[in-house]
Amino acid sequence: MYQLTTETPLGWLFINGDAQGITRLHLQSHPPVVPDTEAPDHLHQAVVQFQEYFGKSRKEFDLKLHLMGTEFQKKVWTELSQIPFGKTISYQQLALRLGHVKWTRAVALANAKNPLWVVIPCHRVIGSNGTLTGYAGGLWRKKWLLDWENNSQQTALF
Repeated sequence: MYQLTTETPLGWLFINGDAQGITRLHLQSHPPVVPDTEAPDHLHQAVVQFQEYFGKSRKEFDLKLHLMGTEFQKKVWTELSQIPFGKTISYQQLALRLGHVKWTRAVALANAKNPLWVVIPCHRVIGSNGTLTGYAGGLWRKKWLLDWENNSQQTALF
């Protein structure tokens, strides 16, 4: 297992992965003790792409991922990846996309287990009434990411 880090507006991003791809992303308030320079190229690409995302020059990630979860979780995470930059859907809408409205709670649980936040944009899922609900990284980060993406979109005046 390898780890690289990069500083973001939300804290230090730790990017974990193996030879097959990126496995986990997590934030901490403190910088790493020792950087891992032997990491595979796809982890270095992740650092670059996150710097571009937070620099407002990237809206989609193109990274080698190694998803580890149940088949249902992977199905949910794949569907999450289809939510466009700057857009939101409800947990109920996500469950309907996957085949059944009664899956809303299961979809929410799979969403909460997403190890690759932002790359698999679980922050783009909100409550049916438009409220921000549940986010493993804290609701303030979810709000920050949604505001970041909405403010990144250019609107034409003429």
